[in-house]
Amino acid sequence: MDLPIASRYSAFFVCAALSLAGFASLAAGMTYAGWVAWPALALTLVGVRDLTQRQHSIRRNYPILGNLRFFFEFVRPELRQYFLESDTEALPFSRNQRSIVYQRAKRQLDKVPYGTQLDLREAGIEWINHSIIPAAVQPHDFRVAVGGPSCRAPYSASVFNISALSFGALSANAILALNRGALAGGFAHDTGEGGVSRYHREHGGDIIWEIGSGYFGCRMPDGRFDAQRFAEQARRAQVKMIEIKLSQGAKPGHGGVLPGAKVSLEIAQARGVPAFTDCLSPAMHSEFSTPIGLLEFVARLRELADGKPVGLKMCVGHAWELFAIAKAMLATGIAPDFIVVDGAEGGTGAAPAEFVDHVGMPLQEGLLLVHNTLVGLNLRERVRIGASGKVITAFDIARTLAIGADWCNSARGFMFALGCVQAQHCHLDTCPSGVATQNPSRMRALVVPDKAERVASFHRNTLKALAELIAAAGLTHPNQLRPHHIVQRVSPNEVRLLSHLLPFLKPGELLESAHGEQLPHKVYQVWWPRARAESFGVGSGG
Repeated sequence: MDLPIASRYSAFFVCAALSLAGFASLAAGMTYAGWVAWPALALTLVGVRDLTQRQHSIRRNYPILGNLRFFFEFVRPELRQYFLESDTEALPFSRNQRSIVYQRAKRQLDKVPYGTQLDLREAGIEWINHSIIPAAVQPHDFRVAVGGPSCRAPYSASVFNISALSFGALSANAILALNRGALAGGFAHDTGEGGVSRYHREHGGDIIWEIGSGYFGCRMPDGRFDAQRFAEQARRAQVKMIEIKLSQGAKPGHGGVLPGAKVSLEIAQARGVPAFTDCLSPAMHSEFSTPIGLLEFVARLRELADGKPVGLKMCVGHAWELFAIAKAMLATGIAPDFIVVDGAEGGTGAAPAEFVDHVGMPLQEGLLLVHNTLVGLNLRERVRIGASGKVITAFDIARTLAIGADWCNSARGFMFALGCVQAQHCHLDTCPSGVATQNPSRMRALVVPDKAERVASFHRNTLKALAELIAAAGLTHPNQLRPHHIVQRVSPNEVRLLSHLLPFLKPGELLESAHGEQLPHKVYQVWWPRARAESFGVGSGG
């Protein structure tokens, strides 16, 4: 038995030993030993129950001791609230945010008593305006069609899907549960850049295959893109869309290395790399170096994938680079079928603190910039927009759709549905709930059928809440949400509509202004004229 298991089961072993010793002492006539024997036996039975039950990963991994988590979380919440943290303190997610996921995943009551705990006079508070004449609550399987005119196999996507989570970052059981839940709920599961593993394929749930700079699952031995391997994988019926990852919210502009010790045979097979050898994700792609080259790569992948939707994923950085891609769309006539905007507040993987805290554009600003740019080029109806970055609740979805997205993705929300307790050990291989680990003894705590049902329930109940929310606003579908539906408090005495954050461009407005003078925001006035379809660099202007 390895030391980590012995450590996690220590309370169980101690109680079992004390129980045996106590009853041996009773048999020898030491009556006072009953004070030890009976309580130790009771705790040992608790441990046996913890090890054999299938609902709570923490108790399976930490028999007896794991119950303390539920004691402090539920039995005596005032200890946690007054001495440890408040319900609304977000590090990075508050207890209230985690609780609503757990409740909806477990199909428990998700109502809140005694009014809001938020200070509604505090700057940053947001709300959705309701209607005196609410609409009837609609069936909540809201969907959006993804696929432009060059796409021969469009996909009907849910407005709420699982964001990029790679096998390797997550355990095999976690991937199995996510995909089985996606199948049951009729929504999509993004593979992350780690490739399509056998665990993604086992249950047959819809897959969005993310292609990163390492081209995992479609690479040659030297790391270059392998068109034949890509086509073989992309043409599987289960793969619904292809997503080219340019950057991610957790560490935009930063590559990564999966140490060889963690590159197991299964991970190596999924990624198409040698086992037990350092696995490199370069900071940039090798298949293109210009905006035009990027869009030609999009068209090439779409053809190799038999016409399935192909899109981009990015955490927005330099505005002129986004504008350069937009100008390349005009120059080539090629457009991605979708763009997923990943906010800098997103991220499940480990990254340097400077990147986590200070690199990349937050979701709100990035989404507004992408949406406005496409509107200004009359391309918004052709290119769908997904969005991710701390999306947990129905209000998070409504707010994000209101400012320009067509659908939302969530990574950490679905991790909570799997049983994640925000221990933040994702990069240490010591995840207490078996979600973000490759340790077989830890991942066994995550029981796939139970957690798959929770994943599907979280999705279903969140969209049910969304249906009720938009009906209260007098709407019948989330695609009717607009910035004027959402209000944000700026100060105790001032509020503003989200539409005032960045003036929205009129359809075709960028096409009419070659030099940017008449455009409504300085970011367009300065950088639109200097962006070039032939280069990601800055031009001299018009």
